Amino acid sequence: MSSRIIRWAILLFAMLGASTAAWAQGQGQALAVRIGAIPVLGAAPLFVAEREGWLSAGGLKPVVALYDSGPNAVQAAASGTLDVYIAGITPVAIGRTRGVDLRVVAATAVGENVLVAGPKLAGPLTDGTAPAEVFRRFRAENGRPAKIATQPPGSIPYTNLSYWLLEVHRVDPADVQILTLGIDAAQQAILAGAVEAATVREPGLTIIRERNPQIRLVAGGSDLFPGQPGTVVAVRGAFLEQNPEAVRTLVRGIVRAVDLIKREPERALPAVEAALGKGIVTAATLRAALASPATQYVADPRTIVAATRAMLAFQTTLGVNETTPPTDGLFDPRFFEAVQTEASAK
Repeated sequence: MSSRIIRWAILLFAMLGASTAAWAQGQGQALAVRIGAIPVLGAAPLFVAEREGWLSAGGLKPVVALYDSGPNAVQAAASGTLDVYIAGITPVAIGRTRGVDLRVVAATAVGENVLVAGPKLAGPLTDGTAPAEVFRRFRAENGRPAKIATQPPGSIPYTNLSYWLLEVHRVDPADVQILTLGIDAAQQAILAGAVEAATVREPGLTIIRERNPQIRLVAGGSDLFPGQPGTVVAVRGAFLEQNPEAVRTLVRGIVRAVDLIKREPERALPAVEAALGKGIVTAATLRAALASPATQYVADPRTIVAATRAMLAFQTTLGVNETTPPTDGLFDPRFFEAVQTEASAK
């Protein structure tokens, strides 16, 4: 089968799916919304909105699948198996240059990615020694570069780490070995001592520090990348055009959830525990993670436009993209603005 036929088949599948969804909503039936999210606290507003019943009250039936990185979730969206993506912003922008029509309708969090280091690097990286010198010494003393775990190229964690190493501290690339893993795998690698450092997000940061106090935070979100944009809510273009009221319901739920997490984190805790606890992370740990400054909840997509442009431009210098992906058409703030207007009218 030719690539042209395959592309047409995917397009037809997407069109039929969107038409069927619109018909179901018109008949008063719950509209199934296929949502792909990553297992981090930046996605917590989705889980809170779902558990509070705000999505079902608006006629939506969320079907949520978790992915180990933003690029993998974008691939799922490209295949037509997702309607909504909740993960990092840059994979969305890169995906759009490859024909994946995703549009950012809301943000959820910023400044999420931080860098932690194990005992071999934690002390030197926090005692005032220049990181470039720390990594140079490590290689000289151990006969190999320091290993740092992060997510795949094109992801926000990979970009943040690269910026901190290359632009902020001018670390010699020969002195570090970057391993690209999934979110959970990177967390397990630093806990097992398989790597010397890793980029993590909450609740991973809190889990790691509880299980091994020798692993320390060495760079916060703003240290890694100024104004670090993070998790966003992006919707497939075909779904958005066919179901604008459903998208407004989704954004309204996200906005309410962001506000609830800020005001009443204890009320938000059960939703986070059910989605991310997996029966092995305690409520106490997740409560601490919700209070962590490593995740700053923000719903307005307009607040991350400038930082997103800067991050995309830096990714081009890394060779992730041949040219910098444009942000024109990437953000669709209409739904957020409509929800804001609704709230101010009450």
